[in-house]
Parts: sequence; C-alpha cells; structure tokens
Amino acid sequence: MPVVITKENVEKEIAQSKLPVVLDVYATWCGPCQQMAPIFDELEKEMSDKVKFAKLNVDEARELSIQYGVTSVPTFVFIKNNDIKHKEVGYMNKDDLKAKIEEFIGS
Repeated sequence: MPVVITKENVEKEIAQSKLPVVLDVYATWCGPCQQMAPIFDELEKEMSDKVKFAKLNVDEARELSIQYGVTSVPTFVFIKNNDIKHKEVGYMNKDDLKAKIEEFIGS
C-alpha cells in the first residue's frame, strides 16, 4: 500500500527516504486519477524493494502540491535524495509508467 503523504509526514517519508520516491499526486474527483490508482498499487507490489510509492491528495494538501509544482492531476513526481528529478502528467498504462519508473531508478 503506497504511503499517504501529509504535511506532517512529508519530511520523514520523502525528504529522509533512503529509496527514490514516486509520488502520485491525485484528486478523488479526477477520472484519470481513479484509473491510475490500481495501476500504481500493482506497480508498488512489484517494485517496492527498489522505490517508495507515495500518494498525495491535492485537495487535502494543496500547499504540498504547489511545493512540488503540480498544476494538473494526475501528476507523478520522481524524487531522489529529496530532489525532484522528473514529472509526468496524465494517464499512462501500466507498461509506460513502469518504464518511466525503471528509467528513473537507473538514472
């Protein structure tokens, strides 16, 4: 299960993470976000030994969304050593998202 990011745990879960982080910034009212949720969960089960999967609800943590430069949802933010390395916006199928994550891990 991906970790839910809040302003209370962002420091511990992202800034201090030993693993690279893939942050799914989503909204409950967003159709593509809802389509991505099971894909994100599947990839987390397959790849959690290599990367931390985290979710951020844009409506519950607007200030964090702004901090990560998110302007639309879904946005996937790729973070390594508390540094944003890459962002992907919009729906992706499982293979495409997995390829982006693997490319990120290898960078």
